[in-house]
Amino acid sequence: MNPSTSHALPASSFETEKGVYAKVSWRIMPLLLICYMIAYLDRINIGYAQLQMKQTLPFSDAAYGLGAGIFFVGYFLFEVPSNLMLEKIGARKTILRIMFCWGVVAAAMMFVETTTQFYIARFLLGVFEAGFFPGIVLYLTYWYPSARRGQMIAIFMTATTVVAVIAGPLCGGIMKYLEGANGWHGWQWLFLVQGLPASVLGIVAFFYLQDKPEEAHWLTEDQKRALRHDLENDVPLVANAGHASFWHMLRDPKVYMLSLVYFFLLGATYTMVFWAPTLIKSWGIADLFLIGLYAALPNVFGVVGMVLIGRSSDARKERRWHFIACTAIAAIGLLVTTVTQGNFLGSMAGLCFAVIGIASATPLFFAVTTEYLSKEAAAGGIALISSLGNLGAAVSPAVTGAINASTGSPVYSMYLVSALYVLSGFLLLVTVRAARSA
Repeated sequence: MNPSTSHALPASSFETEKGVYAKVSWRIMPLLLICYMIAYLDRINIGYAQLQMKQTLPFSDAAYGLGAGIFFVGYFLFEVPSNLMLEKIGARKTILRIMFCWGVVAAAMMFVETTTQFYIARFLLGVFEAGFFPGIVLYLTYWYPSARRGQMIAIFMTATTVVAVIAGPLCGGIMKYLEGANGWHGWQWLFLVQGLPASVLGIVAFFYLQDKPEEAHWLTEDQKRALRHDLENDVPLVANAGHASFWHMLRDPKVYMLSLVYFFLLGATYTMVFWAPTLIKSWGIADLFLIGLYAALPNVFGVVGMVLIGRSSDARKERRWHFIACTAIAAIGLLVTTVTQGNFLGSMAGLCFAVIGIASATPLFFAVTTEYLSKEAAAGGIALISSLGNLGAAVSPAVTGAINASTGSPVYSMYLVSALYVLSGFLLLVTVRAARSA
């Protein structure tokens, strides 16, 4: 070991413990959180808009379910190319391209008049947004080692749950109080007001973020060495596959098993995202603003749960059983919700409990994924697993929409969702092993 290397180790330890990660987090995480909030809002606001769209446009439940799901087809087709491009041109240019284009399409949803236009707009929204989420997960691996990544991915993903808290009142309020303004329906205002900020944030991110720690002018040289040391000596918490390249990774069957885990997990989760307003409406709640308020409450529990569970996973250096616990919580909570159907307090309590597991499972899954994949395969691997898994979200809204239409109630589809959560937990347990050093 040469003198410069031996000198760097205590500096790394000191800088790491004394605030380098806090400095990184305060610099990059607030903007990433805001960007993901807008991304998620533009993705899920269709769940609220459809309550009013179906009164003014000839859309059936089946057409709505297909339109909600077709977003993920475009997402699937362009996610891997987007992430591979990010590794070549950097995060700043990629985020600018993604956010500016999807903001324009999200706002243009206000002009939809036919189911064909609806399908095309949702498909294009998926095309332009493709790569954002796996790109940010990849971006976080440039700044945080494995032992800190579970909590940071969880914090990043609190954006989805925070948005779910405010989306209900915000969407319900826009549709209720802007109905008829300028001759437009409330759902048209919804898409306009929530779409355009994405384009603005893409420009902000381009000028504010840096692609790698080496380019961060706000870090000292000692802090850069501290990060470099920790990242180069990273020890994952699950057994690493050691892929030599993206093409080598494509021959690994466990990558496709992880994709199947995510297929079931995301299919179940987005069923809940898209149909939660309808489920709450089936409890006898008619006012759109109240539906929004009641939809927000479970997500308060989800925000707290996902941060605490992510922190617990990092502290205990364990991923698999934390993930299993989350999927079990989700399934049990949804079963309580269905069993107590007709009892508002019982159903709401079950939904609040379920959302703790629902919100916490995905960050843990991607912590596992980033640790299983080698650095050489991370960019394409994260995107491949995410894109294949997103097909679950493309299929499940249409399937549950058909179930709801045939039964006249969203209750029966909840049994399917519970089973999907249990299956995803079991498959992850048998697919990956804990690292021996963890």
